[in-house]
Amino acid sequence: MLEPAHIQCPYCWETLEVSVDPSVPEQDYVEDCQVCCQPILIHVRFGEDGELSIDAEAEND
Repeated sequence: MLEPAHIQCPYCWETLEVSVDPSVPEQDYVEDCQVCCQPILIHVRFGEDGELSIDAEAEND
C-alpha cells in the first residue's frame, strides 16, 4: 500500500503530494513536477522504526 508524502519542487517551490512504498526501505526515483513539469530526483528512506525521510532535488544539479 502506498503512503502519501509531501515534497517541495526545487524549481517552482510548489508543495506536491507524492506516493511512496513503505515496503521498500530505500528508494531513489525521478518524478516530474505536477505544476512546472521539471524532473525531480526524490530520495526516500524509511528508518527501522518506520519513520519516513524524503528529500527532493533538481535532477540536473
